Amino acid sequence: MYDKKIAIGCDHGGFKLKNRIIEHLAENGIETVDYGCYSEESCDYPVIAKKIVKEITNGVHDYAILVCGTGLGMAIVANKTRGIRAVTCFDSTTARMAKSHNDSNVLCLGERITGEYLALDIVDTWIKTEFSGGRHKRRVDMFED
Repeated sequence: MYDKKIAIGCDHGGFKLKNRIIEHLAENGIETVDYGCYSEESCDYPVIAKKIVKEITNGVHDYAILVCGTGLGMAIVANKTRGIRAVTCFDSTTARMAKSHNDSNVLCLGERITGEYLALDIVDTWIKTEFSGGRHKRRVDMFED
């Protein structure tokens, strides 16, 4: 499936789903590095998102999963960093397209929006999907211009 560790983080609104994703990935032989938060106590999602995207841009991780209440705030923060292509997905089709067409490197999910079963299917789809390259690579390269 995937042979590198995936960074994962959340705020208090995504704490339960983050832990379930970590458990699910471990069951499937995929290691994660948990960047917090570590409880349901209120915290600031930009702190977690910035810490993780820095690790991606520094080459420590290739991919990350960020979870908050909706997935939207995490994606907004993550996408402010050059080289990050964060997507908030609400179904498996958008997860597949985000990876195959847009070479997304950060998946954002919303615990308060997406049920656990669907969220795990989105994660599996996103991880298994490869970037298709071709005409899509040219477009992705334009992101950085």
